[in-house]
Amino acid sequence: MEHILQTASITKNFGDFRALDDVSISIEKGKIFGLLGPNGAGKTTLIRIITKIYAADSGKVFFNGKELTEDHVLKIGYLPEERGLYKKMKVGEQLIYLGRIKGMPLDHVKERLKYWFQKFDIMDWWNKKIDELSKGMQQKIQFIASVIHQPSLIILDEPFTGFDPINANIIKKEILQLKEDGATIIFSTHRMESVEELCDNIALINKSKKILDGAKQQIKEDHKENIFEIEHRGDLNGLNGFVHVLNTKTIHDDLYQTTLQSATQISHNDLLRLLIDKVEIMSFAEKLPSINDIFISRVGGIRE
Repeated sequence: MEHILQTASITKNFGDFRALDDVSISIEKGKIFGLLGPNGAGKTTLIRIITKIYAADSGKVFFNGKELTEDHVLKIGYLPEERGLYKKMKVGEQLIYLGRIKGMPLDHVKERLKYWFQKFDIMDWWNKKIDELSKGMQQKIQFIASVIHQPSLIILDEPFTGFDPINANIIKKEILQLKEDGATIIFSTHRMESVEELCDNIALINKSKKILDGAKQQIKEDHKENIFEIEHRGDLNGLNGFVHVLNTKTIHDDLYQTTLQSATQISHNDLLRLLIDKVEIMSFAEKLPSINDIFISRVGGIRE
């Protein structure tokens, strides 16, 4: 397992307020890493330390196994939650400027801009000023600015803000394509459905501390509660005391959908053996908790 970025015991204080407390994370190359937490948890502070906007009070950041330097930051693309475009500057001029300060030759900047402008079908935006664009249009320009230099690590902080569902889906596809092309992505968001769709691994920060991290699927497995959903014909009467019916609804005629919970761990085969003696099973699945369920259970509710 190869890591592109690691933070080791990062601590950051702002006066008497501790924004980060001994936070260590490791991000695998070629993965989408969800950095989650309620507002004020410390996510943005950690991102700003990774991008060297802030300095940590203690702890270190490593990029490809070496302590992070300004040269490494040139290989990072950062889409901040607070957008940073120059409102009176023309789109084309601004993106050329942002590409050049990332160290790109002018010809290469123009080549990459042509690629993205064609991909997003925005060739007629070149001479428009930023303040002439809608919030969603500005967001597309900010996204291009973040990836124009083909960074190996891309940090996206609430990337879907300002997008309607159609354009949000376009950006999701581009994020997955960037991953397919070899980029690693840190994805910070409150939209748990996007985490479900996109992320391979996640970390959850709450009140300045990391309280959870790992592979998304394994975390869901670790938080499961032995809940199963079945479709069946016949009545589920007389189950033993280890399996409880949580609810049942009629799909049609004598076809039912029932949610069960076992009081102890039980194998799928053992549960099926118990059930098929009583009813005809049409479908059977264990219900894993959603990332949203896990977020709420560990944080105590989503605080906007």
